[in-house]
Amino acid sequence: MTQGLPTPPNGQLKTSVLKGNTSGNQISLNGRILPGVWLQNKTANSLTTYIGDSSIRQLFGVDLLNTSNPVKQPVRWFSLDTNQTLSSLLIGGYRYLDITDITKKEGMRVQANGNILVISTNIAKVTDIRQEINHRLTIDVDRATPWQINQVSTPIDPNVPSTPPNREWLLTLDGIAQPQLVKRYTPRKLSLLESLLKQLKPALRRPITPLKQVEVLNNQTFIRLSIPINFVPKVTTYPNRLVIDIQPDTLVERDITWTQGLRWQQRYVNLDAEKFPVTWLEINPRITQVKLKPILPNANTLVGTAPLILTAQQNSAVAAINGGYFNRNNRYPLGAIRYNNQWLSSPILNRGAIAWNNSGEFYFNRLTLEETLVTSTNRLPILFLNSGYVQAGIARYNRLWGATYIPLIDNEVILVVEKNQIVKQFAGGKANEAAIPIPENGYLLTLRGKATDSINQLPIGSVIQITSTTTPSDFSRYPNILGAGPLLLQNRQVVLDAKSEKFSDAFAQEKAVRSAICTTATGTLIIAAVHNRPNGAGPSLAEHTQLMRQMGCVNALNLDGGSSTSLYLGGELINRPASTAARVHNGIGIFLESR
Repeated sequence: MTQGLPTPPNGQLKTSVLKGNTSGNQISLNGRILPGVWLQNKTANSLTTYIGDSSIRQLFGVDLLNTSNPVKQPVRWFSLDTNQTLSSLLIGGYRYLDITDITKKEGMRVQANGNILVISTNIAKVTDIRQEINHRLTIDVDRATPWQINQVSTPIDPNVPSTPPNREWLLTLDGIAQPQLVKRYTPRKLSLLESLLKQLKPALRRPITPLKQVEVLNNQTFIRLSIPINFVPKVTTYPNRLVIDIQPDTLVERDITWTQGLRWQQRYVNLDAEKFPVTWLEINPRITQVKLKPILPNANTLVGTAPLILTAQQNSAVAAINGGYFNRNNRYPLGAIRYNNQWLSSPILNRGAIAWNNSGEFYFNRLTLEETLVTSTNRLPILFLNSGYVQAGIARYNRLWGATYIPLIDNEVILVVEKNQIVKQFAGGKANEAAIPIPENGYLLTLRGKATDSINQLPIGSVIQITSTTTPSDFSRYPNILGAGPLLLQNRQVVLDAKSEKFSDAFAQEKAVRSAICTTATGTLIIAAVHNRPNGAGPSLAEHTQLMRQMGCVNALNLDGGSSTSLYLGGELINRPASTAARVHNGIGIFLESR
């Protein structure tokens, strides 16, 4: 289960597809108000209730099963019947599932109250909790009930080397555990002697069983689990029962046609003797309503980061993946971003990039942008546009960077250009201090290092022009570009060369969680997140390249990875708990536009 679902933007959703409907973005579940999109369609004879499929997974614990039909979603929720199917519809950036029959079957009370959908369930009784062999936990309940499981803390006892690195997970059920269960799993207060023994022998802290505590509060049962850091709890429901298996290979394999032209898959991909859990979306860009766009946290500036889940929702994307590199300290971009034929930020270091148009055509290669400042007497190279990457030379910043520019290094010389004419010149002074306004009808030129010697060639009043060209020139044919790197595959051939793209040896050899974007032989696009192998680390760049080949990629680009690796779909991150994902500067959004 994922966690940390933010409140979707726009309290009232645009649901004109349905007549007589109400909608909102909050759900009150047994008195707890939580974020979650919903809508109700009322006719003379019926009232149909829909909630977002991410909400039904996160708030109720409903498991989505495989399907090739985008309007029919089979689910499992406290049932042996794997053919229980919910109708679905896509509106805005969300897919909604019809929960009307489930609410009637389970005796739930459902009522809209303004922006809030109020749902009340019959509170279950937790009748037994058993810790079984093979790291299995079984919980008996007397009825179907909402449940959630979330990772809630950092490793237990991180300063004690002999303690295995565990994380705490919290299973929450809308039910009341029997008093004897609470007593059975309430930690006993240690005697003074036992406390001293633990201090003398830290290994005694090693958890023997995952279940640490059972508590009941406000008609909910909280079950705390201590689980090794490389393990994950997998919860499966059966009639009147939850079964939790704690294993290193708990990836739930999925193959869901989420909507026409967008397929959600996750499974293990084998590579020699290893296997890697991969979650990916396969998109058919030839379907006319599917579009790709670079997405940023803020429409008014290139400076800043945010969780991808928020950026995707603010941009109304149906799906998204994290994109290129950035400076985590000052939150500046470090690579190519181009949208609708306009450069937002220039490429750096001849690194790999993907370019595309709105006709479903893609181009992968290493990219350089060459800008030249032209006066009546001189031609001077401009190294970077709206970039956080700093080298001696001339850089340019326009209003896409933001309303102001703060010098990145000491002693920059700043030239203010308005209507293609230099109108002002001054010293930037100390780095990260004074903010300099960027003119709306022009830009700033920053001269760094030896480039300040060129100042006499650029006197106030000079009329200047900017020319630009890409290498390779094919990039100039595409309105949208996003850079990252290294480039992995090109025309089915392995072209991985981290050193030529100026990545460090340590980066090239690191084994880590990774993300990628690629195209296939059939013309589809894949955005993928590859995580740690069971009981091990994520793939190296070489392994990442081979995994993409195994998945049918013809051209492939490595994106920013590690804690940045985030794959978003319809209101949630589908590859990891949202709380474990870092803030990112940019991403690639998938949009389904009206025909």
